[in-house]
Amino acid sequence: VQLQASGGGLVQAGASLRLSCAASGRTFSSYTFSSYTMGWLRQAPGKEREFVAAISWSDSNTYYTDSVKGRLTISRDHAKNTVYLQMNSLKPEDTAVYYCAAKLRGVRVPMTPREYDYWGQGTQVTVSS
Repeated sequence: VQLQASGGGLVQAGASLRLSCAASGRTFSSYTFSSYTMGWLRQAPGKEREFVAAISWSDSNTYYTDSVKGRLTISRDHAKNTVYLQMNSLKPEDTAVYYCAAKLRGVRVPMTPREYDYWGQGTQVTVSS
């Protein structure tokens, strides 16, 4: 599985960005994509990588870390094998490299980096005050 993240950039506080992550692979299909819980995690300079949001493979329920609830929205498009992170009302503390990640099935939604099976290359989000 290959994950390609895009959409990062430099914005001012209060602005919006939409990150995209396209999944692909030699035998990848929309059915395959639907078998993965997709997540976004981020890593700020000098800090550990942390969970941001995830969307479940089984029921498409969404999960967020408390600091982004109400501002960030994760969604997925099975026809395009793509997961999105809509980021509104951005704050300087949202500045980080954002990574998309995939976890094959599983009982619980992964909320730590070590639980994910595949990773994208990361996209930089910088929010100025």
